[in-house]
Amino acid sequence: MKKTYKKLLITAIFALFLIVPFASADIILVNSKDWRDVYSAMLYGGFQSTKAKFLVSDKHGPLILNSLDKTEPLEVHSSQRQPYVVGYKSVIEGAGFASVSEEKHDSMNLELAEELDVKKWVVLDDAYGYNAIAVAPYAALTKSYVLFANSRNIDEVVDLLDEKGVDELIIYGVVEREVRDALDQYDPEIINQDGDRFANNVEIVKKYREVYPQKQVVMTNGEFIESEIMSGAEPVLFIGRENVPDKIKEYIQSTDIEVGVLIGNELVGTATVVRRQVGISTFVKFAQGARAAAGAISLVEGLDRFPVPAVALGLEIISVKYNKLTGMIEITFRNNADIATYFKGTYTLKVGDQEFVFGDENPVFIGKNDILTMTYKVEGLEPDGGEMTLKAYVIYGEAKNALEFVIDQTFTVSTVEVGDEAQVTITKLVYDKEADKFLVYLENIGEVDAYVDAELVDLMIMGSKETISSEDVLFLKKGVEDFLVIEAELSDQDLEDNPTVHVRAHYGEREDGLIKLLEGDFEIVIKSFDIWTYLPIAIILVLLLLLIFGRKKCKNCGHKNPRGRKQCKKCGHRLK
Repeated sequence: MKKTYKKLLITAIFALFLIVPFASADIILVNSKDWRDVYSAMLYGGFQSTKAKFLVSDKHGPLILNSLDKTEPLEVHSSQRQPYVVGYKSVIEGAGFASVSEEKHDSMNLELAEELDVKKWVVLDDAYGYNAIAVAPYAALTKSYVLFANSRNIDEVVDLLDEKGVDELIIYGVVEREVRDALDQYDPEIINQDGDRFANNVEIVKKYREVYPQKQVVMTNGEFIESEIMSGAEPVLFIGRENVPDKIKEYIQSTDIEVGVLIGNELVGTATVVRRQVGISTFVKFAQGARAAAGAISLVEGLDRFPVPAVALGLEIISVKYNKLTGMIEITFRNNADIATYFKGTYTLKVGDQEFVFGDENPVFIGKNDILTMTYKVEGLEPDGGEMTLKAYVIYGEAKNALEFVIDQTFTVSTVEVGDEAQVTITKLVYDKEADKFLVYLENIGEVDAYVDAELVDLMIMGSKETISSEDVLFLKKGVEDFLVIEAELSDQDLEDNPTVHVRAHYGEREDGLIKLLEGDFEIVIKSFDIWTYLPIAIILVLLLLLIFGRKKCKNCGHKNPRGRKQCKKCGHRLK
């Protein structure tokens, strides 16, 4: 009996010896400048019920240690290529921490996924950082790991999914076609309401509340990582930076949500709008206890927040004119961003004691890096030569229902007297499958030269509506037909989903004042590889090669000589 107890004791001690060195950490610390690493490690920690923290600067490296217990095991995850602090493990050990381990990663997102026992996944494109913030609470709540996928790494993502297994997979937001095609085999759920980040956000919040009907939400704009956002304790609802989109207000009003917690104080204005118009209580979380002593008044410091790449929009009004010849107010916009934008304006025109209000009934599209002139006929306007001013209140954003930014300015209205006799017509719409582009054919049927810009409205691409435009303005001399190029990759299914396409053309005599509008629905003429187009070229090339590289046979001795030779090299016989 004593031998049995002794044997069991030895076995227990040996097992304990094996376990202790590899005991799970109490705290995970992320040492990387890449937001994707920080995001992935925060999720990883949450899945293991381990508290995760992250560095936000090199100076933050030693400072954050003041808030940690030196007796607790600490697990550091460092980026191989972009750490904030090189050799961070030795820095931590030098600060007196007893148990420190460090893993270095090339691709933290995929490598941490390898270590987890998960079969639920959310896949999104890291080009849209706000999408990662939107899905974080749902991912944490349901233990669904978030993978960043694009055309460059989709093969690695598929290998991982095949290795780990897939019970559920959600594709969230806009992803590249290669990603959609590669993931179709897993029968994914797709959440993408025409690329509208607010509509998508509402859909993922609905899914969260189906699992856990939380009556409190975090309010933010998807521009940073923060511990409460990543915890999964409540869903994240985007409220816009300067304007609360109607989609968000309508959703809150349709639910029993009672409390909104605003992370940071940058969005206090829009949070106030939510409170007043929707009627929920709002609280602001903007600070935490200080971790380094700096006198009696240093009691708090800012929250640890890691920035996520934000979509940079840049819409501006560059001129406001009254055209005496047409009786129109002309408002010219310039889109300074590399992304298409929608806007909707309300304008108040003051002429002496008179005031006129007009604007847009629906959101207006403007292409990336484009200029667009809007014209408005103001009934009853009779300028008396005095000063005219226009107050513009324009809301804009990256989708029709995502108008979160505001232009609120007053402009002096200048007067011009310019006619426009341009007349163009759209003759056909061609899609070149080999080159992945549309050709919009236009003809100048007027008596003056014209400038034309064009867009394809609500084109169905991978099941979502998308409006795309030409990058250049076409100059059309009178009587001439030419085409504008609009690049777009469409599959055969996409072509089936677009039996007709709505084409809209802005044109006019002035390149910076395309004040006329032409639109209509057109069937797509498909242009694909045609052998008869290339056959004559091939024949000509073959003949040229024969002419250059062919040889002359000597009739006397049969020797084959270069075609340019006059006499046979072998027998000297004259060649013809």
